[in-house]
Amino acid sequence: MARINLLPWRETLNAERQKRFYLLSILVAVAAIGIIAAVHAEMNNRISVQENRNKFLSQQISIVDNEIKTIKTLEVEKARLLNRMNVIQALQKSRPGIVHLFEEFAKAIPSGAQITKVSQQGSNISIEGIAESNSRISTFMRNLERSKWLKEPELIVINANTSEYPDSSWFSLKVKRSQPE
Repeated sequence: MARINLLPWRETLNAERQKRFYLLSILVAVAAIGIIAAVHAEMNNRISVQENRNKFLSQQISIVDNEIKTIKTLEVEKARLLNRMNVIQALQKSRPGIVHLFEEFAKAIPSGAQITKVSQQGSNISIEGIAESNSRISTFMRNLERSKWLKEPELIVINANTSEYPDSSWFSLKVKRSQPE
């Protein structure tokens, strides 16, 4: 005899499928929430790590900026000291020059002439003096021209028989200072 199950097997099957669907949906939702939570935690972790890196880099940048300021200050100080050293070296180099200059004046001045005033601006030297005659002034200028420490003598003025210096000539001339090797 054939057995016929008259129970509502289709309804039971549908109910069981529905239960599995709901269970599977709940599992998928829980898994999705878990995945989302894990991704969110990982992103927060990465953001935190990157913020720490950024903070570290900012600290290092501020340290380097301070070092750069110190270096710039030191470079300015170095330039200032180098300028001072150059000035000192130039002074040391020209130190014997004044001795040579006066020695050249002593050699160049002829008898019957005397220097009353010497002034210098840069390499230009102004000389004022008294001479017994114009030929003594000419001799003085020729002697200056032959000097290795002086060059280009240029007569500015000659006043003969002034009230201050009767029987003599007052003169003013310019000469340039040179630096022989």
